[in-house]
Amino acid sequence: MKLINHKYVRGTAVASLLVFMAACSSTPIAPTRALNAAQDAFTVAEQGDARRYSRDELDEARQRLVKAEQAVSGDRMVEAERFAQEALITAELALARTDAAKARKINEEMGKGADALIEEMQRTGEKQ
Repeated sequence: MKLINHKYVRGTAVASLLVFMAACSSTPIAPTRALNAAQDAFTVAEQGDARRYSRDELDEARQRLVKAEQAVSGDRMVEAERFAQEALITAELALARTDAAKARKINEEMGKGADALIEEMQRTGEKQ
């Protein structure tokens, strides 16, 4: 029967515990990918004229981005990730609502054009 060296086991346990505690106490990595994606989505929405058609959502996306950046500055990375994801979703919503509003406007203009064409055809038909 082999005897276990208690000093070795104790030393290994202490070293393992120290490594575990250091890993738990270290600050998580900044959510750079999420922040970049949110910023890109915000820029696309802004360039897509969301300020005109979906101002509230665009403003909310900007606020979430600012909160994400503040959370990164305060080493609150989990919170920063959440705010960045919320900013991304809100910016995408702003763009979707903008696209829908633009499509409605185009449909209305096409309807007016079709009505004018029908009117003109009726006038021309009555004259013949």
